[in-house]
Amino acid sequence: MTQQFLIIQTAFIGDVVLATGIIEKLHHHYPDAKIDFIVRKGNEGLLFQHPYLRQLIIWDKQRNKLKNLWKILLNVRKEKYDKVINVQRFMATGILTAFSRSKETIGFNKNPLSIFFLKKITHVINIDSKERHEIERNNDLIAHFTDQIAFKPKLYPSAADISTVEKYKAVPYLTISPASVWFTKQYPKEKWISLINKLPNQYTIYLLGGPGDQLLAEEIKKDSVAISTVNLCGKLNFLQSAALMKDAIMNFVNDSAPMHFASAMNAPVTAVYCSTLPSFGFGPSSDKKYIVEIPEPLYCRPCGLHGRNACPEGHFLCARKINDSQLLGTIK
Repeated sequence: MTQQFLIIQTAFIGDVVLATGIIEKLHHHYPDAKIDFIVRKGNEGLLFQHPYLRQLIIWDKQRNKLKNLWKILLNVRKEKYDKVINVQRFMATGILTAFSRSKETIGFNKNPLSIFFLKKITHVINIDSKERHEIERNNDLIAHFTDQIAFKPKLYPSAADISTVEKYKAVPYLTISPASVWFTKQYPKEKWISLINKLPNQYTIYLLGGPGDQLLAEEIKKDSVAISTVNLCGKLNFLQSAALMKDAIMNFVNDSAPMHFASAMNAPVTAVYCSTLPSFGFGPSSDKKYIVEIPEPLYCRPCGLHGRNACPEGHFLCARKINDSQLLGTIK
């Protein structure tokens, strides 16, 4: 009998990419299964025309949030899923899970409504001081009916996406994704400029990001000496950016969504960590990956699990004490 699965991940872009490992594994174990996925409006482009998804359900959380949630719940209940897999730990998705009428509801025990789930999974950060990646924690949700092996995230740019970026691949190139939603996760503008000024001349440099990153990228381009820097912020969608990253000599990123794009394409990646730590479990998973962070311990680092709008100490030394040579060394 064909299985029907629903995956719920309505958090941020990077969280959705990390959850694609669940899609990969479910398809591997149940190749004929019907898999649906709920995302927040704005993130649907990540999974557009995904080959293993039957249906992509979009929740508009900005307008009529609760009304839209109720509509989705009614449709979910009609489907009578075999398993609803909730990757999040927030009440709204707990409602979708607990009242889905699924044969089996699965979620983390930290969800406020987990008491109503049929299967509550302990959210384990580390085991015996061994660091665990978020894809391993996500895999805990489905390990009891598959196995303990976590599958890596994967994105599927369409033929049109690949064709769109093909013209940029005629020369050897690097990509830099300079922005982050959080100040303390974003390598400073002047540090990116300093890096670009020291990069080998044979590489074209593509600056990647969303429409909101255009100004930052333009300032970086204007203030650097490299004439081969191209600002592509706002010109490529999620999957086109991922397709461009695929064949880059190196992709330089912050601890942010583009890092997960690179990982999902198994593209080479150098991740710059400022206030956060890779040991939190959200690091790159590409075969060729590098972590760059401050060479010596800093008394105030980390200043939290997530980024902050400003450095609490006012000095931002966790970023400013990183050396250009640390990044340059990853392309040699």
